[in-house]
Amino acid sequence: MALQFPEIDPIIFSIGPLSVRWYGVMYLIGFTFAMWLANRQAEKPNSGWTKEQVSDMLFYGMLGVILGGRIGYVLFYQFSHFLENPLYLLRIDQGGMSFHGGALGVIAAIVIFAIRTNKSILCVGDFVVPLVPVGLLAGRVGNFINGELWGRTTDVPWAFVFPTGGPLPRHPSQLYEALFEGLVLFIMLIWFAKRPRPAGSVAGLFLLGYGIFRFCIEYFREPDAHIGLYGGVISQGQILSLPMVIAGAVLMAWAYKRQSLEQSQSNS
Repeated sequence: MALQFPEIDPIIFSIGPLSVRWYGVMYLIGFTFAMWLANRQAEKPNSGWTKEQVSDMLFYGMLGVILGGRIGYVLFYQFSHFLENPLYLLRIDQGGMSFHGGALGVIAAIVIFAIRTNKSILCVGDFVVPLVPVGLLAGRVGNFINGELWGRTTDVPWAFVFPTGGPLPRHPSQLYEALFEGLVLFIMLIWFAKRPRPAGSVAGLFLLGYGIFRFCIEYFREPDAHIGLYGGVISQGQILSLPMVIAGAVLMAWAYKRQSLEQSQSNS
């Protein structure tokens, strides 16, 4: 037996041609939480951040998510459409966002903001990454409400029959991602950042943690129909997550090695 997908209207309400959707509200929830947490972090003694800087960084980050997410989706998942019609890149009304593209967009935003404010890129990254997981959690819940990005067929008792996924029960992989890439990763980052850490190590943990969680959950998520599995083994999402795992591990190792060298030099 499988669970029946709850009948949730993806549109909360409409006013004329304007429709307010749950998916958009979830993005708003994630951004609002990020703004609250960032301002709270900035209020701590010696944080090195002002509310104006927080506001600017969140604006840069929002642009990075939107532009990077859309460009990444088109280049990573719909490149053939882009070659046929480059204007497809602008067709945001047709949907399509990539986390990995959004992550690259945020990294670009962090670099630009750090240069303009004379801040350390690594320190800005450490400040920003704990703000991200709750937005991921909210976004994946939005995917579930929309009945999209469902998982592979299964007979586990918590499987759902999705309206657009055929008659067979499937993993609710959106909720797996919400749990691990959202809640669990957020708890990990907040716990890790409670104590002073080498610059770049918090950002490294985010890249490492997200990459591992996403790579593993991809085994339960249905591959994109037009891409499938490369060699029948690995998905596009897993290929895009591997560089995050490597970069996160290297960044954390480098951050701690750098701290150790600095401490040795100061003691000598």
